[in-house]
Amino acid sequence: MIPLVLASELTKRVVVTLGGEAVAQIRDTVFDARAGRVTGFTLSGRGLLAGPLKESLPFSGVHAIGPSAVMIPGETALEKREMTVGADGAGHGQVIGAPVLTDQGTEIGTVLDVVIETGVSGRVVGFEIAADENTDRRRRKAFIPRGETLAVSGRALVVPAHARHFVADDLPSFSAQVEAFRAHTAQHHPDGPATGAGGPAW
Repeated sequence: MIPLVLASELTKRVVVTLGGEAVAQIRDTVFDARAGRVTGFTLSGRGLLAGPLKESLPFSGVHAIGPSAVMIPGETALEKREMTVGADGAGHGQVIGAPVLTDQGTEIGTVLDVVIETGVSGRVVGFEIAADENTDRRRRKAFIPRGETLAVSGRALVVPAHARHFVADDLPSFSAQVEAFRAHTAQHHPDGPATGAGGPAW
């Protein structure tokens, strides 16, 4: 099973060196929507009164994303904040609230959160979305995988139409759906309904 985490769950997660020193905590997750991967994290100091730090953590400096902490080799992994945030405008805040369309032009909801693989990949595997009432009146929110390449049209994110056959109602079951989606996609049947995916299609 693929270990997954929501980007929002990383907020305030402590950043710890392999030597055991807690150096900061995650303030926000920065990622490139087009590349479909996390580029790094902005940081804040630890404690209730701590503010944002001038340093940030590029994903290349991450040793691992664990269940309780983000591990780094040492403080030398940190860099100037501008280096991680970048000048291209790619960031966590711009994706939240964005509409999600299929590549057949159907709007299926809006992004509530971003689902990331833990470990060392930093890959964005899907989104938690608020489902469109016109699409499914029973489901208020769901998890849907993204394609191998993620198109961005204006503020809208475009996912393959067959991704709708691999939705899940919660994060634990979404891991199996991501694996099934990848296997199905690899078989080059992008428009056919999923077989044995375990999730209802919209």
